[in-house]
Order: sequence, then C-alpha cells, then structure tokens
Amino acid sequence: MPQTKHPLNPAITLSSINLATLAPRAFAAQKGDFGHVLVVGGDRGTGGAVLLSAQAALRCGAGLVSLATRSEHVPASLARLPEVMALGVHSANQLMTPIERASVIVVGPGLGQAAWGRSLLSAVASAQVPQVWDADALNLLAREPLALPATSILTPHPGEAARLLGMSTEAVQADRPGAARKLARKYAVVCVLKGAGTLVADPSGQLARCTRGHPAMAGAGLGDVLSGVLGALLAQGMSNWDAACLGVWLHACAGERLGLEGRGLAASDLVPVIRQLLEEHSACQV
Repeated sequence: MPQTKHPLNPAITLSSINLATLAPRAFAAQKGDFGHVLVVGGDRGTGGAVLLSAQAALRCGAGLVSLATRSEHVPASLARLPEVMALGVHSANQLMTPIERASVIVVGPGLGQAAWGRSLLSAVASAQVPQVWDADALNLLAREPLALPATSILTPHPGEAARLLGMSTEAVQADRPGAARKLARKYAVVCVLKGAGTLVADPSGQLARCTRGHPAMAGAGLGDVLSGVLGALLAQGMSNWDAACLGVWLHACAGERLGLEGRGLAASDLVPVIRQLLEEHSACQV
C-alpha cells in the first residue's frame, strides 16, 4: 500500500502574541541565576565583531559575560565593556577553563578560518552546553562536520547556508523554507536562516517566519548583535526554539524602529533598542 506523505506545517508568523517570555526576576535575584555567556572569536582585524556580540549578551540580561579573543583586543574590550571578563587566548588549551565556567557559548563572530579559529572551534564543539554558531564558525563547519549539542542554534545568512548544504546561494534563496528545514535536520539543532523574512526552523520541521525589519539593516555587524541576543536568552533558561524566535523578532523590530531614521544604521545602535523592546515584552519586575 503506498505511503501517504504528510505535508509540513505552514510557517507561523512571529508576533508579540505567540512569542515566549522571560519570567520576571525575584527581588532577591543574583547574577548566578541568569547564566554565563562565553563569546569566542575576534581574530586579528575583526575584534569588533565579538565586542558587538558580548555587548548584546550583556544588555539582554545574561548574568555574566566572558570574552575569549586575541590578546591584542583585550585592552579595547576593557575600555568599551568593563563589565565583560576579557581573556586573550592563543590556543585551544587556554580556552578550556572558560568553557568549563560557561553555561552558553557564542562562537564565530570574527573567528576567521585560519588555524587559530579552527582550534578554538574544535574546543567549543566538545562542550555540552547550548551554543550559538555564527559567521566563520559556520564556514568552518561546512568544511569539517562537527556535532553540536541539540540545544544549539545555527545562524547562517544565505551564502553560509549554501556552503553548509553544498548548493548555490541562488538555490537557497529559491526555497528558503526548504533550506532552513534541511539545515535544522542535518545538524539536529534550531536554524535561523537570516535575510529578508528571516526563518526559524527546528529538526521536526516546525517553521516560523519574521516579517519585521527594514532595509537599513543591510550592514556589517548586525548578525554579531543577533548572536549575542540569542546567547543571553539561552543563558536565562529559554529553549533554543523560543530563544531563536524571540531573539529574531526583537532584532528585526529594533532595526525597523531605527530604520525610520534612514540609512547609516550601525549595528551597535540596535543594542539599547533591543533592550527596551525586551523589557516591553518581558518586564524584569512586575
């Protein structure tokens, strides 16, 4: 008897009504209650990427944020983000203790694809904590398959998605829902396929679409901010699906609000607006 192929569920449209919320904080709350995000990346020439990610994680409520990057970026990190624990690392061995202390790892912003980045990524991949993989972490993953914890999130743009799936960028864009679902199944994690109409997919085929955003968001560094937002939401106890959906929506709504001012949107402009939107959606204290 021929098998019946069941159609996949249609994509849900993200809105404030169907997004998960963070619980209000108890009066006696302390920093250890809200996770420890470790951001890994920032090879020579791309130190700003990890700073953007760390800043977003800090401003979206992670209890602790650490940064593992090239030693030459540490002074700038301390000057810009004194609240973040910055560590200069030269090898994967120096990353082991920070990994042990982390409850969530964000890896990829400014990581590069040279030996330094490859060694750090191999150390991160062995950690059994929720992870957010972005940028060059995805390009390295396309070259050398690695297993990620099931609680993780991938955040490719169409070009990175194409490399991960072994197809052209045009093919990804021609069937974005199919590509997002394939990636989620292939790596058994939640996938955020960025771009106009960002999609969130999970390994079961569940799909969500974000219809918010603005063309002023077409610029450098905005993905680094998103990765930090996702890391903070994971650190505060959200599932990877809920964190991905809420983080994508907050990021897009912030860009939409700022886009009304026109061109020239800088990635760091988003962070205070995302913080405000998160408070509107999930009040810290009620």
